[in-house]
Amino acid sequence: MTAHLLLVGGEDHELRIPFLLALRRNGFHVSAAGTGRPEPFARAGLAYHRFRFDRSANPLADLRSLASLADLFEEVRPDVIQSFDTKPNILVPLAARRQARAKVIRTINGMGWLYSSNNPVALALRPVYCALNQIATRWTAATVFQNSVDRAYFESRGMVGAGRSRLIPGSGVDVTAAEPASACGDCGLTLRADLGIGTSPVVMTVTRLTRQKGIPTLLDAAALVHATRPEVRFLLVGPREGEGRLAVSQAEIDAHAPYVIATGRRADVPRLLGLADVFAFPTQYREGVPRALLEAALAGLPLVATRMPGCTDVVDHGNTGLLVPPGDPRQLAAAILELLDNREAALAMGQCAAALVRREFSLDRTVDRYAGLYAEVLSGR
Repeated sequence: MTAHLLLVGGEDHELRIPFLLALRRNGFHVSAAGTGRPEPFARAGLAYHRFRFDRSANPLADLRSLASLADLFEEVRPDVIQSFDTKPNILVPLAARRQARAKVIRTINGMGWLYSSNNPVALALRPVYCALNQIATRWTAATVFQNSVDRAYFESRGMVGAGRSRLIPGSGVDVTAAEPASACGDCGLTLRADLGIGTSPVVMTVTRLTRQKGIPTLLDAAALVHATRPEVRFLLVGPREGEGRLAVSQAEIDAHAPYVIATGRRADVPRLLGLADVFAFPTQYREGVPRALLEAALAGLPLVATRMPGCTDVVDHGNTGLLVPPGDPRQLAAAILELLDNREAALAMGQCAAALVRREFSLDRTVDRYAGLYAEVLSGR
């Protein structure tokens, strides 16, 4: 009998569509639930259930989300409910506690602002979320971690419980669908003209344009690089609107024109990666395994990232890229310049990065790992 998997995530759940489709190709009945747009799931032929939750601390909204999820689980009756992201990883086990047949798997895909920031609000909420995670373990059959640092953090604080603990890095990248950086040809020239970057060397990032993602540090580093190499252009790809008080302002970005260009959210990221010479990822978050880093590595780009959990699983300093301290624009600028000035070494790092992703983070390998876990959980072994 085909097992029915319901995967529950947040606003960016559509990024997991390739993972969901790969699971379906492996014989699972797959549905999704999230807070984002339904259209991408409809185009992929996936059943999608939309619900709402408040990303901030809002107990009344959380209670409404719990009730909504409980009703959804009662209606769909899946065999496995898998959750992603900080708040769903708490709400889903609590909402599923009356579903005797459903097995809950939490996926810790990074620990984000709540566990990374020294902001007084984050420090106050952290013990609350740790306690809620301890409670959620009562209805959790397995907890999946994308890096060993997060796993150690959860286990040391009793946030795994009696369920299985499994390390599965990332949600997988479809290595067969990736375009090589040289595949753009004439379309690359057109794209450069549209973006106004001409023949300039390009440093690119793909992320939400927020302070916690290190964008102010990248802007300061861009100014330092510009002083030495004024022809270099920085391409910032990702949403700013909708990120609330965490977002960098448009005025902050405009202060670095014309050498910094913010494109907003784009659907053609693989083509944009083909224009880049260096990929920078200045996050100050505890990441899971950043998909943006994996996709950039697969495109053969040398990487510059911060020494944060998740980033260090992809960037091996001096081998697949360079690591710098978070929040340090001078070291970030120095690393970017090193890769721009030493192209032979940079290209070798890019090739090593692509080989690492194909070997360790491919979609097929990831799906095989999850399929094994589903079989264990469903059989009760």
